[in-house]
Amino acid sequence: MHISLTPELESKVKQKVASGFYNNASEVIRDALRFWEKNEELVQHMKLELLKERLSIGADQAKQRKFVAQSVSEVIEEVRNA
Repeated sequence: MHISLTPELESKVKQKVASGFYNNASEVIRDALRFWEKNEELVQHMKLELLKERLSIGADQAKQRKFVAQSVSEVIEEVRNA
């Protein structure tokens, strides 16, 4: 597989290799992809926790017969955009 990088990204990859922490550009890219994957998992987890929190608040408010003019779909969309 061959990839094209902007000059700025290529420079960053070369800097990482030059630092001695990585042996070659492939290691830098693999590490960056692993980081990206973990970051996506963390973001999804945070969004899910926020949704759970908001739903819990809504459930408590409903028990107290306090209602707002916001649907579950709107809450989900708000969390997705957070």
